[in-house]
Amino acid sequence: MESATSTSTPHLERKLGPVMLWGLGVGYVISGMYFGWNLGLEQGGTLGLAIATGFVIIMYLTFTFSYTEMACAIPKAGGAFDYAHQALGKQGAFFTGMAQNIEFIFAPPAIAFAIGAYLHLFLPAVSILTIAICAYLVFTALNIYGIQAAATFELFITILAVLGLVLFFLATGPSVSMNNLRINALPHGWTGVFAAIPFAIWFFLAIEGVANVAEETIHPQRNILRGFGTALITLIVLCVLTFAFSVGVNGWETVVYDPATGQASDSPLPLALGHLMGPNHWQYQVISFIGISGLVASFHGIILAAGRATYEFGRMGFAPAIFGKIHPRFKTPANALIINSAIGIVALFTGKTAEIITIACFGALTLYVLSMISVIRLRKLHPDLERPFRVPFYPASPIIALTISLIALVSITIYNHWLALIYLGILLIAYIWFTFSYKANNDEK
Repeated sequence: MESATSTSTPHLERKLGPVMLWGLGVGYVISGMYFGWNLGLEQGGTLGLAIATGFVIIMYLTFTFSYTEMACAIPKAGGAFDYAHQALGKQGAFFTGMAQNIEFIFAPPAIAFAIGAYLHLFLPAVSILTIAICAYLVFTALNIYGIQAAATFELFITILAVLGLVLFFLATGPSVSMNNLRINALPHGWTGVFAAIPFAIWFFLAIEGVANVAEETIHPQRNILRGFGTALITLIVLCVLTFAFSVGVNGWETVVYDPATGQASDSPLPLALGHLMGPNHWQYQVISFIGISGLVASFHGIILAAGRATYEFGRMGFAPAIFGKIHPRFKTPANALIINSAIGIVALFTGKTAEIITIACFGALTLYVLSMISVIRLRKLHPDLERPFRVPFYPASPIIALTISLIALVSITIYNHWLALIYLGILLIAYIWFTFSYKANNDEK
């Protein structure tokens, strides 16, 4: 198999610096501030979701810096898949890579639905599904065009989304009260903490995608750490402020249930603002309009990361070889981007946003568990591997991340057993194909 950096074949180009990586890291995740997380309040109330979010923050802190150690030591487009390939062998690499692909392929359809629902308000003649499909076509095309254009757009739209949150904090801050955070804080008891976990994860889901652009990063051993670290700190601050400033306006029920219909809504920021001002107020309109940038940033960014993950899966012979090809002109994984978008569009037709999010969470948590095992195994198997960055407090950091990830995985399995079976079914079908085709693919290469 030829090296991806060979001059005889098209390869990924190094274009990204630390600022671009910050934009990607925050952009992958920032839609989680704008929609979806508030549904965890319905499950756990203010206290239940707050506790779940606290544990998730600890998980992501320990996970991200443990993951960064591997990303700096093995700067490959496959991210966790490549780390597991060295640490856990072929079988472990397959399940890690599949979990990563499931996370990155199933998260965008949920965001596309949110984009469609938002723009449908301005374009009522166009259906939500049509808008969502158009979003896939536009941003897949942009990602195929080139990493520089895609990352520059991601940086711009991410900065706009962060500014939107800052405007929200300024608008709601004077009305926030601690008393509102105490209203019906634990409506379903302590079990609500576990039920709220997937929605707490949604605050940070996919930040690990920064590692998947390692082969397109200038000086990856140094810049990946900078990008990961600054992005995570930014996201933790935004998460805490978004949670407190939304619920603190008038209690958690205000940012869950639409007053017009009484139904649960996945758009907490407009609901919080609606309690303070009418929909015609300039602040309401500006913040709501900017809100679309948060959705677009995550949608576009995760499509970018997914393309790299699937590309590496194909390049290494774990998926059809066509996925592992680079476009000769644009130097991007065009085939992988196209197949991922096709799967995402099919998922759109199910209309099951919450279920799609949960399947993405299954993939993410499986990835986190196997990645932390990989960190520990790599330290034992390859102690002399050059590690430009070493995770602080080893082995405590990966063990903490591993433990919380396992608890979260068991919890969402208990509350979503049918979706767990679907997730396992996807893994089983893929594994059967892999078992019969891996040798043939490698023989062909």
